[in-house]
Amino acid sequence: MLYQWHELSRNLMAPWIHQAEANVKLFSDPNSWLSTLPGADRIAAGNELVHRLGKDYEKPPWNIHQVEVNGAKVPVVEQEIIATPFCRLLRFKRYTDEVKSIAAMKKEPAVLVVAPLSGHHATLLRDTVRTLLQDHKVYVTEWIDARLVPTEEGEFGLDDYVATIEDFIRHIGAENLHVISVCQPTVPVLAAVSLMAARGEATPRSLVMMGGPIDARHSPTQVNDLATKNPLSWFRNNVIHTVPSAYPGHGRSVYPGFLQHAGFIAMNPSRHFMSHWDFYADLVKGDLDDADAHRKFYDEYNAVLDMPAEYYLDTIRTVFQEFLLPRGKWKVKGELVNPAAIKKTALMSIEGELDDISGLGQTAAAHDLCTGIPKAKHQHMTVKGAGHYGIFSGRRWREVVYPDVRDFIAKYAA
Repeated sequence: MLYQWHELSRNLMAPWIHQAEANVKLFSDPNSWLSTLPGADRIAAGNELVHRLGKDYEKPPWNIHQVEVNGAKVPVVEQEIIATPFCRLLRFKRYTDEVKSIAAMKKEPAVLVVAPLSGHHATLLRDTVRTLLQDHKVYVTEWIDARLVPTEEGEFGLDDYVATIEDFIRHIGAENLHVISVCQPTVPVLAAVSLMAARGEATPRSLVMMGGPIDARHSPTQVNDLATKNPLSWFRNNVIHTVPSAYPGHGRSVYPGFLQHAGFIAMNPSRHFMSHWDFYADLVKGDLDDADAHRKFYDEYNAVLDMPAEYYLDTIRTVFQEFLLPRGKWKVKGELVNPAAIKKTALMSIEGELDDISGLGQTAAAHDLCTGIPKAKHQHMTVKGAGHYGIFSGRRWREVVYPDVRDFIAKYAA
């Protein structure tokens, strides 16, 4: 009943949250007499804080409309290539009328960015995608919020995730494709490519694995500790809930996004408290740039999705409890996942020195598993001073990580 209680409390609070939004305008609009009252700036700031703490956060738009390619601004159009009940394959296609630019872009490598299905929407990788578009044709997975998927579409487990990645790789064309997986998908992506290699199928030219739990036994974090200290039955009985009737997926068993979000906050509550306090102070001082930066960050951070229960429980068991991939015992729909079968795909791993989600060594473990790849095609990068998000978003990603990723992909491009 937790999901139902959450929805009830959200609906009960909605009038107050909307009133807080209206109060912001009443006490901050220069045309309103209320804005002239003593302390109006503090009242407006307090109401905006209340509104943002209680409002619903919808899936943010990608908002990638143009990028700079070879010094020129190039328009970008978001295209849906494949739509399945649980995932969309998107392409961000660049357009230009300049003949030389068209010819150059056609020769650029194709990259599939596999976004995590771990609570946040794929738009968390907006900076990753925007940066890659400077030098690549970019595709990205966009996982669907499970509460929006009708129960008639069936279940979706970790094996289905692997199969989805395989299908997307085949559709784009593995022969000239490079795959970047960020965080959680490093495991299913490695499985997908391993299975394709074992069957004799074409595999991507390169794999870039960023901050993922290939072997979660290395440098355990709080995330790992939670998974290992509780049996699978605890997760099934305590965090799996049923989608309420208000949504298309009503009746579906899910791991709710609001629980995942609470977990994110609980990992560092003081940091988030201070961030909100600073936001209030910035509004009172009139520091609109910092206040807007806060809004943009939390518009993304607070937008969460529900995960299918089957997928969530499969991941807990396979990745964080039984470590089936590094132990060589993982079977996907009856097929053994053997990373050593990969022969022709170059491998790069990237880890953040201060990553508190996927600890040091967890991603680099992929190199020990992919023994079929020649040593010359292995590359590892540890990003000094970077946390989990810093390796794929922000200044360190753009200035430190991306140049190496770009050069690695270019080295193995056609």
